[in-house]
Amino acid sequence: MANTSFGRSVRRWLRRKHQADPRAAGSYPLSNRAFLKSLAPLALLTTALLNTGCARFSPDAGMGIVEAAAAAELGKDVVKIDDAVKEADAAERVAQLTKQRLTVASAVQIALLNNKGLQAAYNELGISEAQMVEASLPPAPTLAVGRLVWTGAFEIERQIIQNVLSLLTLPRRREIAEVRFRQAQVRAVEATLRTAAEASRAYYRAVASNDAAKFLAEAQTSAKTVSELAKRLGETGAMSKLNQAREHVFYADISSQLAGARLQQRVNRERLVRALGVWGAATALRVPDKLGSLPANPKTLTWVEREAVARRVDLAIARMEIDILAKELGLTRKTRFINALEVTGISTYEKERKIEGGVAEIEKTRKRGFDIDFQIPIYDFGESRVRLAEETYMRAVNRLVEHAVNVRSEAREAYQNYRGSYDIARHYDREVLPLRQIISDETLLNYNAMIRDLFELLADARARILANVQAIEARRDFWLASVDLQAAIVGGRGGGEPSPAPRAAAAGGGEAAGH
Repeated sequence: MANTSFGRSVRRWLRRKHQADPRAAGSYPLSNRAFLKSLAPLALLTTALLNTGCARFSPDAGMGIVEAAAAAELGKDVVKIDDAVKEADAAERVAQLTKQRLTVASAVQIALLNNKGLQAAYNELGISEAQMVEASLPPAPTLAVGRLVWTGAFEIERQIIQNVLSLLTLPRRREIAEVRFRQAQVRAVEATLRTAAEASRAYYRAVASNDAAKFLAEAQTSAKTVSELAKRLGETGAMSKLNQAREHVFYADISSQLAGARLQQRVNRERLVRALGVWGAATALRVPDKLGSLPANPKTLTWVEREAVARRVDLAIARMEIDILAKELGLTRKTRFINALEVTGISTYEKERKIEGGVAEIEKTRKRGFDIDFQIPIYDFGESRVRLAEETYMRAVNRLVEHAVNVRSEAREAYQNYRGSYDIARHYDREVLPLRQIISDETLLNYNAMIRDLFELLADARARILANVQAIEARRDFWLASVDLQAAIVGGRGGGEPSPAPRAAAAGGGEAAGH
């Protein structure tokens, strides 16, 4: 700081004043004109800094980049609800969407409009903008007034104190605040993507639960019919107790699976409600009972790593943090030799009553001057602050590199999970389920022709139910993997773990299970 042009001008000014008056080293009386001239360097500095311009609140509250990202990556609308009109519009649109049959697209749109956690993230963006505007303003001067009274006299002292160090570092601090605000914008984008991903995952899990519960309910109906038939045959002596028990336990097993599926159905529905942020009558969502068909062809992403490194918003946030820390490190190095520098303008008014020869006289004295105060770093010449800033900067650099390496791996893992899930689900649809249907039909024909016994028909029914449940889970895993792949490329993975790796199709299906 001592090497700045302002510091040199202050020293030259002090030398000239000291040559004119030896008392210039401290506070000393000056005329009004001289007092005003004494504050000229400070006034010029303040004026120059003010002329550089102050930050202003943006008309869109910083939401422009968030809206653009939501439109580009999700094809959806976002809005920061900060007045009654926007709140009413969003509520009306959410009400219209909840009355219709839910799709993954409508679920994401409801979450983006209605999730209060996302609105809180947008409030964080507004807080950051307010902090940026505040950081762009020069520090306010401090006014101090003191009054001393003693016998026959009193003194009034007025001081105006300005932190010069804050004024000199204002441009750099403003730059840091502006980068912080841009970082907050990207954080708002990340929160938007995360909310959309969570809504998509909750939707697919809820639909898969409905699909599984519906299929098991149909299987239970068939098992119940066979169980009742076995009971009647047992009463007539046409079926042994062993075969009756097998029919009854098959019905009991299906009932148990159905109870678990319905429990999971209710749990996943509540998770979907939370992800969408709905309550009251809006929770009566019309969730489909069957997952959508697989796409004809899976995505082919040759450069998935490169896409992730270029587009992941969390990497962009980390890069901005590096920029911020670099600016803070430069500021620390420039101010390492001084912690505080203040200029004080002083005006003192003294009034004393004297009596000489029986005549009272009032003597008035006015004094004006200034003080320059700064700390002398005799114990630490800023080395600890600089070292702290350097280590903080390098820590962020190393974490950024580590994060970039992890992002590449996460993208590869997500793509492999996506392709593997697609292949397994497609295998169930094209191979396992058609073959199971053929086996079931032939087994039933052979049973009717008395070629096969009832136990073989029962074992085949178990295997067919297991295969269908696994096929539903495979389709669910594929759609979840597609959400995870998008999140691995653009961001929004959140704090949870990615979807589990897909399971291969069961070869035997379960025909010999327990026998």
